[in-house]
Amino acid sequence: MEKSVVLGIDIGGTNTIYGFIMRDGTIIFHDEIPTYGAKPISDLIGRISDNVKRFFSENLDYSLSGIGIGAPNGNHYTGMIQSPPNLSWGNIDIVSLFKKEINAETLLTNDANAAALGEKFFGLAKNMDDFVVVTLGTGLGSGIFSSGKLLYGHDGFAGEMGHISIDFNGRLCNCGNKGCLESYASATGIKNTIKNLIEIDPQNKLLQILNKDNLDGSFLDKAYDEGNKTAIKIYHLTGEKLGQGLAIVANLLSPEAFIFYGGFSNAGERILSPARKSMKDNLINNSGKNIKLIQSGLPQGQAGILGAASMIWTK
Repeated sequence: MEKSVVLGIDIGGTNTIYGFIMRDGTIIFHDEIPTYGAKPISDLIGRISDNVKRFFSENLDYSLSGIGIGAPNGNHYTGMIQSPPNLSWGNIDIVSLFKKEINAETLLTNDANAAALGEKFFGLAKNMDDFVVVTLGTGLGSGIFSSGKLLYGHDGFAGEMGHISIDFNGRLCNCGNKGCLESYASATGIKNTIKNLIEIDPQNKLLQILNKDNLDGSFLDKAYDEGNKTAIKIYHLTGEKLGQGLAIVANLLSPEAFIFYGGFSNAGERILSPARKSMKDNLINNSGKNIKLIQSGLPQGQAGILGAASMIWTK
């Protein structure tokens, strides 16, 4: 008897993760490959297709039930990826392209929504109806569940928490606006903070080490744990700004929890402790005082493919 699996795909600006996932969330196989976003989308689809064909030729007892994709600027309604950052694809109908290449039902959402679906069906949010997954990586994304449903909004782009402005005269964001939360609370935001601090203290050894294109989060964590005052200041400022953005969302949505996922969520309480205090300081009255700020328990790189696959399993 054949066992059904869904191909879950999480497309990132640098790397893409794909995996074959059963209805109960068991990942039969998963792998990470370079996205090569400067090349045409056909290159990525072709490489994934080759790997899919190889998997099924070597595993004859499995059959493909569909494909779920999470991608930056992925639109669930249209099946289009629309001018994704860090990728040179422009607007592409990725759903139609995958259907043509692999001939399976294909559904698309954005990467943060995929992570939220992963948490809802396989993670900490199984028993929650109202929660927000915040992805902390190069940027800051969010997937929002309200009354048990993932919010897509009118045009499919609900949940752009990273572009809430917490200071209209603040830092210039890559989107062109000023003071966006992402420009403070993300890997990009932390690099901005480091650049600001090194202008004030150019001889600071930690800042000199950290002031690079590729920010080493584990090195910053280690410096924080050793009591380095500069590292503590960086995370305190980052958490404080994050908390301001969380308060805005909490005042609007009253979620049970914010769940943090992505590379820089590994900082854990180093960021979440000051964020929790800042959020509570900025909430109206006593609204949301019991909102939880928690780190995802799903393995790094798996929330996206699990959530993407769940779109097929739960349709």
